[in-house]
Amino acid sequence: MDVFVTGGSGFIGRHLLRALTEAGHRVRALARSDAAAAVVEKGGAEAVRGDLLDRDALRAGMAGCAAVVHAAAVTDQWGPPSRFLRVNVDGTRAVLDAAREAGAGRLVLVSTEAVLADGGPLVRVDESRPRPARPAGWYARSKALAEDLVLTASERDASRAGSGPDGLVAMAVRPRLVWGPGDTTVLPEIVKAARAGRFAWVDGGRYLTSTCHVGNACHGILCALERGRGGRAYFLTDGEPVELRAFLTALAATAGVRLPGRSLPRGLLRAVAAAGEAAWRGLPLPGAPPVTRTFLALSAQEMTVDDTRARTELGYRPLLTREQGLAELAAGFAAGDRREDGTR
Repeated sequence: MDVFVTGGSGFIGRHLLRALTEAGHRVRALARSDAAAAVVEKGGAEAVRGDLLDRDALRAGMAGCAAVVHAAAVTDQWGPPSRFLRVNVDGTRAVLDAAREAGAGRLVLVSTEAVLADGGPLVRVDESRPRPARPAGWYARSKALAEDLVLTASERDASRAGSGPDGLVAMAVRPRLVWGPGDTTVLPEIVKAARAGRFAWVDGGRYLTSTCHVGNACHGILCALERGRGGRAYFLTDGEPVELRAFLTALAATAGVRLPGRSLPRGLLRAVAAAGEAAWRGLPLPGAPPVTRTFLALSAQEMTVDDTRARTELGYRPLLTREQGLAELAAGFAAGDRREDGTR
């Protein structure tokens, strides 16, 4: 079928374009710049120039498309609330409106477990966990608002699967801690911090986390496009949780980097985050605070999710084990493969 994608030049988006085209779909993808258009076309998709709030570009790109994948988002841990709201919320609303006008049957939002983050741990939670009244930071808050728009957009009963001419079937997938070749956040950041002597574990890092290889995330998105139910969210993972310290140590090792053993107490970092965020809000300071509430909420305690719903309703099964993904990543680095991940 014809599929329209936003965020096609991003980390997940680049892999998704290849997965869609390899599955036989015809793909168009939104591109804000010449550089983004080149990435999209390299992935086998037709580039449609415009941004998320360019409704004419969205309508033109979605014309004749049976499905839409909305992967574009601001994922930073810090920034002005207006930017998060403009891109993550207003952009999602514009994509939904255009999808309805274009007559697309299905829409999948690439969301995140962060919509449940309130500062406390998540311990093997499933999709029945209610979103908190006060999410931890504007990233979590804006993605939760985007999910609200999408999960209430289906004009058919949420218990029915399949698309049709009588309304948009919209759903969300929530991959937790996406990693793999071409990663632009997790691996580059820990490598950069380690090489600068700034890396430290929080309370030793010996707590569990769920993870999701980018190949598994894309497979889950394709499963949702085919079998997802309107009004539903679906967690996606690599399988059983893993200790965060063990995983990040192995991940950094694929790039030839050894992480130090230094650790800082969570209580101290909580105070640093509170003071730093207050200073950055009150003064015109550049960049971001050294520690944020969003970082502590998502990376400094157990964050594990249950993907049973995706396995049951979507037929989702990870394509790669965590061990296979790490081995492939290490082999790529050993061969001198440059994956735009900032580590080479």
